[in-house]
Amino acid sequence: MQTTHLVILAVYILAMLGIALFFLRSGKLRGGDDFLFAGRSLPRPVMIATMLVTWVGSGTIIGGANFAYTYGPMAGLVFFAGTPLGILVLLLAARRIRRASRHTIPELLEVRFGIGVRTVAAVVTTIAFLGLTASQFVGGGYVVSLVTPLSATQGTVLIAVVVTLLTISGGLFSVAYTDFVSAILIVLGLFMALPLVFAAVGGPGAYWDGLPEQARTFSGGLSALQLLGYFLPLFLLLLADQNMYQRLAAAKDEREARSSTTGMLFGSFFVFIPVVLLATAAAVLMPGINGDMAVLSLASEGYLPAVLGGLILAGAVAFVITTGSSYMLSGASNVAYDLYARFVGDRVSERRKLVVQRLSVLGIALAGLALSLYFPTVLELQMYSYTVYGAAITPVVLSVLFWKRATTAGAVAALVVGAATTIGWQLAGTPGGLNGVIVALPAALVALVVASLLTKAPDPERVAAAVAAPDTDQPGTVSDASGTAADAGGTKA
Repeated sequence: MQTTHLVILAVYILAMLGIALFFLRSGKLRGGDDFLFAGRSLPRPVMIATMLVTWVGSGTIIGGANFAYTYGPMAGLVFFAGTPLGILVLLLAARRIRRASRHTIPELLEVRFGIGVRTVAAVVTTIAFLGLTASQFVGGGYVVSLVTPLSATQGTVLIAVVVTLLTISGGLFSVAYTDFVSAILIVLGLFMALPLVFAAVGGPGAYWDGLPEQARTFSGGLSALQLLGYFLPLFLLLLADQNMYQRLAAAKDEREARSSTTGMLFGSFFVFIPVVLLATAAAVLMPGINGDMAVLSLASEGYLPAVLGGLILAGAVAFVITTGSSYMLSGASNVAYDLYARFVGDRVSERRKLVVQRLSVLGIALAGLALSLYFPTVLELQMYSYTVYGAAITPVVLSVLFWKRATTAGAVAALVVGAATTIGWQLAGTPGGLNGVIVALPAALVALVVASLLTKAPDPERVAAAVAAPDTDQPGTVSDASGTAADAGGTKA
């Protein structure tokens, strides 16, 4: 433990809590919509930053670093390739996605498939987001244990408390602006660390020669199916991630949303590439360590100056806090809009929705802490969570946008089969060393297609309504006093 690291981490956490306190006292939160969409007033730099660091949490700096450390730089780049490829797909479909936007993904599914599908989707989404939240808590606990006398478990609890306070206090306002500060810290720290770490290795030639033999291959020693099993979950999650849809719903207009998506695309390379290079350099400098700690150990074990090491560690906590708060916020919206408001009554006040969202954040935090005790590594936890969402939710969302023949029975079948197969595969111990997505995604797609073709084709008017701008006069739809829902709605990216 270094005093410099501790001071930098403490200053960062206090600064984040200060931003949260500012928005708590600012009076900007007038209801559930403001809590979720930040008044649809986020400027472009803040939009780009919040999208970027929301997406690249502990799954990048810890889970992704573990993968690169274990399997090498080329396999590591394949692992992360799902993000830019997913963003490109979404840019091509951005206009269609924007027209179909709602508060939550399950709300979108209700328009096409009915309330039953919305309820099932809300439960599946919440399960996936619990796992994603838990992975951030675990990752933060690792960092805190390196910098303070606390154990990893105690650090996990501390991070859970900080993330919960940040989310409850200001909703997306506090989350987005802390994301902006965190993005600057993260990118700056990673790029400053690269030349110093490669100098410690002895240069590019020594780096390549020092890698294990299998780490110098394209697949890192994995079979094609195993490598695909690591690529697909990230790609599928991004294609229909409710969290990202809601981020873009907070943009001022469609132009800002598309520009922010493009900014995220380019910004992602400034995070993933340094993480892969740093993690694989750690494999040369520190063989045999826990892969989760690859980048973090470079900062804590004296390979970087104390101040820069402190920035890297604070940046890792920034990843955790921003992504954890985002998934907690998004999961709370499922409880408030898809379950509470939908079944209690359409005339629930915005103030009441705000209270429900805040209570939901607290519940998600407690459940996430419990789940964090089940999975031994961040990488395993994130693969499970990505697959639950990507295999179950993504096929159904894409069918709303691109397949008119999909029916309610097909949607329910895909949701149930995708989620059940993922959970069952995990409980069975991932047979053959394959991640659940290799089995769960085909199973969900077959269930969607077969059940749809065996049942009556949907009403064409309902199909058209699902991809049209929502009626702002109807309860529970996205509205904006300054324009149409099409202008304010969110695409994902």
